[in-house]
Amino acid sequence: MGVGGYQTGMYDFVVVGAGPAGSRFARRAAADGADVLVFEQGRVGEPLACSGHVSTDIWDYTPHGAREDLLQNEVYGARFHTGGPDSDGYPFYKEEVVSNVIDRVGLDRTLAEAARDAGADLREEHTVVDVTEGRNAVRVRARGPNGTDTYEARMVAGADGPKSRVRSELALPDPEEMLHGVLGFTDDPDHDDFVDVHLTVPDFFAWRIPRGDAGVEYGLATPPGDDVRARFEEFTDDYGVETDRRCSGLIPIGPPPRVTGRRSFLLGDAAGQTKPFTGGGILYGMTAADHAAREIDPADPGTLGDYEDAWRADLRTEIRLGKLVRAGYSVPEPIQRAGMRALSGEIAVHMDRPTTLFSTEQLRKLLG
Repeated sequence: MGVGGYQTGMYDFVVVGAGPAGSRFARRAAADGADVLVFEQGRVGEPLACSGHVSTDIWDYTPHGAREDLLQNEVYGARFHTGGPDSDGYPFYKEEVVSNVIDRVGLDRTLAEAARDAGADLREEHTVVDVTEGRNAVRVRARGPNGTDTYEARMVAGADGPKSRVRSELALPDPEEMLHGVLGFTDDPDHDDFVDVHLTVPDFFAWRIPRGDAGVEYGLATPPGDDVRARFEEFTDDYGVETDRRCSGLIPIGPPPRVTGRRSFLLGDAAGQTKPFTGGGILYGMTAADHAAREIDPADPGTLGDYEDAWRADLRTEIRLGKLVRAGYSVPEPIQRAGMRALSGEIAVHMDRPTTLFSTEQLRKLLG
């Protein structure tokens, strides 16, 4: 019961944000016996601000049967272009499925429901307006349908996206860089099993993703200051399409030097736990969430350092190599074409792990 806007009782964790990283952590922590409260600013999964193109590893993080409900298309490779839709495409592919296209809103809702099933108290339409760290607890004020209340927890997890309120309230450092991304959709079914990548925007790329019966996704991202909307219009005009259900948002690139405070920690986009070469963060965020659930004891703030060590040890090299891959997007076009001609064909690379570029299997593919 609340007393004068103050909710009695102490939670182990308050999680701010019910995207993939926040819901994954809530599910794991609640399943381990923690008392977990989750706030989502609006409805889970809305508004859409992220692509639904993911590696097949996604199913390791979802409940049994989710694949049948969420899968929209299977992808075997990508065609890379240095120009528009009429330019030559350099194919990179596998003989087996490389990645999946999924119902992105459905994924968030599935993961949130799994957190609820594990025992987390997940409350939608609750906006966090203030976070304060104390010596023994964190106080979180949240505004919901019935007013504003204050909640206490031993720890707070900020999984609230690129413009994290938790990060700003607690003066944690920002990610290294923010890109501005735009997505748009058409409804005509497309069952092609290749995505198209266009290296035609500054410092990043544009993409076209077939979604089976669900239609096609078009998108691009650029650094702030570039006219991303005008570039998106030009890109879709080149394809001869007019998109609807358009959405946009920030994409963090490069984690900050620390993602923990006195009794706080960041997850997912709030922590810059994304792939520098694609901007995708679903798998990296949930990987970090698993490390947080394993390492952090809400009664012992010292374990926050164990979380920092664990997730960085797992993803540091992938992120560093991902930055090198991204640098290739900005080399002169003749060098891009020469490189893609030399390297295109069958590959043995995992889309979330740049280290596989140097695997024995990949070297055999190249030499073969």
